[in-house]
Amino acid sequence: MELDISFTGISGELPHLIGNLKSLNILDLGGCQFSGSIPDSIGNLTQITELILSYNHFTGHIPDSIGNLTQITELVLSYNHFTGHIPSTISKLKHLTSLQLSDNSFSGEIPDVFSNLQELRTLPLSYNGFIGSFPASILSLTHLEYLGLSSNSLSGPLPSNQSMLQKLTSVDLSYNSLNGTIPSWVFSLPLLSSVSLQHNQFRGLADEVIKTNPTLRELHLSNNQLSGSFPQSLVNLTNLETLEISSNNITIDEGMNITFLSLSSLFLSSCELKDFPHFLRNVKTLVYLDISNNKICGQIPNWFSGMRWDSLQFLNLSHNSLTGNLPQFRYYNLQFLDLRFNFLQGPLPSSICNMRKLILLDLSHNYFSGSVPHCLGSMALLTVLDLRRNNFTGSLPPLCAHSTSLSTIVINGNRFEGPVPVSLLNCDSLEVFDLGNNAINDTFPSWLGILEYLQVLILKSNKFHGPITTCQTKFCFPKLRIFDLSRNDFSGSLPAKIFGNFKAMIKLDGEDTEFSGLVSAKGITYMAPYIASELSGVIPKTLKDLSSLWLLNLSHNNLIGAIPMELGQLNTIEALDLSWNRLTGKIPQELTRMNFLAVFNLSQNHLIGPIPHGLQFNTFENDSYGGNLDLCGPPLSKQCGTSDSSHVPQPLESEEDEGESYFLVDLRGNQ
Repeated sequence: MELDISFTGISGELPHLIGNLKSLNILDLGGCQFSGSIPDSIGNLTQITELILSYNHFTGHIPDSIGNLTQITELVLSYNHFTGHIPSTISKLKHLTSLQLSDNSFSGEIPDVFSNLQELRTLPLSYNGFIGSFPASILSLTHLEYLGLSSNSLSGPLPSNQSMLQKLTSVDLSYNSLNGTIPSWVFSLPLLSSVSLQHNQFRGLADEVIKTNPTLRELHLSNNQLSGSFPQSLVNLTNLETLEISSNNITIDEGMNITFLSLSSLFLSSCELKDFPHFLRNVKTLVYLDISNNKICGQIPNWFSGMRWDSLQFLNLSHNSLTGNLPQFRYYNLQFLDLRFNFLQGPLPSSICNMRKLILLDLSHNYFSGSVPHCLGSMALLTVLDLRRNNFTGSLPPLCAHSTSLSTIVINGNRFEGPVPVSLLNCDSLEVFDLGNNAINDTFPSWLGILEYLQVLILKSNKFHGPITTCQTKFCFPKLRIFDLSRNDFSGSLPAKIFGNFKAMIKLDGEDTEFSGLVSAKGITYMAPYIASELSGVIPKTLKDLSSLWLLNLSHNNLIGAIPMELGQLNTIEALDLSWNRLTGKIPQELTRMNFLAVFNLSQNHLIGPIPHGLQFNTFENDSYGGNLDLCGPPLSKQCGTSDSSHVPQPLESEEDEGESYFLVDLRGNQ
């Protein structure tokens, strides 16, 4: 007798009467919406061979009566919310071939009952809260093919006694707190193809050299506490295809005899490497190589750049101390190239134009110079281009001239000049465009507003000039969240209409936003102090509509008039800077409604009257109000109704670099 209502969406609790179906052989409720606990009456189903309750919302403990199901072969309870311990009565289920309890909230120690379950083939217990040591009785399961104990809180060493897991093909003990020495049996089982021990606290491997294991293909040892030279005990695993040892204190001696002829993926990031691994000379099938965040210095060796890895797709050499020019690579199928945070210099090699499958190119934080090849604007698959903090010169290449895949363009901190290329109109998928800290000479590119996915626009510290204009289209910057125009030579008034276009910063009633926006519009003059053009006019009341805003900086301008009381409606704002303007009138009491305001600066204006009190306003110090001669009341020492002719406006202080975080809508100008 079989009852299968899997993936029908039926909800409710499993009734106690289920125990009356005593002739039931198969009960499959997987992928429904059941909740509540398993009734004790489940133990009455003594003829059942398959009980499948996975992918539901069951809670509570597994009843001890589960031990009455002595004919059962498959018990599948994964992907629920079960709690408590595994009942010891599980040991009675001697015909079990599959016990699946992963992705629940079980706790306590795993009972050492597996010596009775000699038919078990699959045992996934991952993603729970099990503690204690590895159950030694698991090693006696001669038919076990898959063992999954990852993402628990197991601790202590693995048993060192000989394992009987002769049919095991995959073992995953990752993301625990296991420690000590990894015993040799872990790598020596005759059918084993995958071993995952990453994110534990293992300190070493067994001293004995592991015999050649032709079946082991994947070995994951990253994020442990291994140290010293590359483990000699692993050199005979010659058929490895994936080797991951990142985030250990491992070194590789140049003369070490290592031969991994089938290796396709090598992850050695965050180790103690001081040179490119020489054994790579013998590897012909490499697809993924990550040796980032090591201590490799000097030029990229000729043997490395000369390798013809036609299959190489991912290369990460970032966060090292590489010097010299970038050589002519021959990796024409490369998709991800990450060279950031090195000391590479000189022009980009012409061979980069042959990497037409690139999806990500990150050359940031180096000393590259010269012009950027125009071919980068024609790579059909290129999605991320990051050239920040180099010495590139010349005009920007015609980005998106023949492709529309670019979503992120970051060229901050170079010496680019000339206008913003109109070819960017083809970048239909563009989300981030940062060309800050260059010498771009152009008017405000309002035409970028038609890019419907653009969220970040950084134009700061360039030579932009003229008024800040708005788009002539129905939708203008509809997704923009971060907007930085600071340190340019813009002039004219701050247009109220432009803020009304920032729909992504406007939180509708009942709507949640993934992250909020920043507006910082600091006085827009260019770096030279004698260029005095700045934004003028009044603060637009339409700023109140940016209800998701958490930073507003309009400092260092020539803004006049009163502070709009409507700004008090920005109830999510955390930082407000209106300093160094010519604002007049009183500080509106409505601003005290800003419950999250942590940074507040009205200094160097012409404000008058008492400082409001209440909530966050009670936390601000004198420097929030300095230079306003006619303000009075706490925290100032000047009492209301008196005057202090000795008060001198505070001198203009130099600013710190805002960094390169894309959490800023900044309209500030230069000092």
